[in-house]
Amino acid sequence: MASTDDDWRSEHTTALIAAILRLETPDEAEHFLRDLCTLGELRDLAQRWAVVRMLDAGLHYADISRRTGASTATITRIASWFRHGEGGYVAMLARLREAGGEPA
Repeated sequence: MASTDDDWRSEHTTALIAAILRLETPDEAEHFLRDLCTLGELRDLAQRWAVVRMLDAGLHYADISRRTGASTATITRIASWFRHGEGGYVAMLARLREAGGEPA
């Protein structure tokens, strides 16, 4: 069966998103994510978010790689989603700015 870009969408991802939207505090989010993810997955997610913030700040790929440890191939993929993805990165960066300054 051929894979499509929407293969990730399922009743399970819908349920996960609904659960995430019910989190009310940073502690709840921390506990939920720690139970849900391995330490490696959490580190990868945090690294990706750091890369997004640095791309948004205009840093060069080599500098981002040096600061985060992400490969330039990973940074290139993240940059592609940042520019041509579904708009989630851009929306979250904007929301964080509206909430009080630079993205965290």
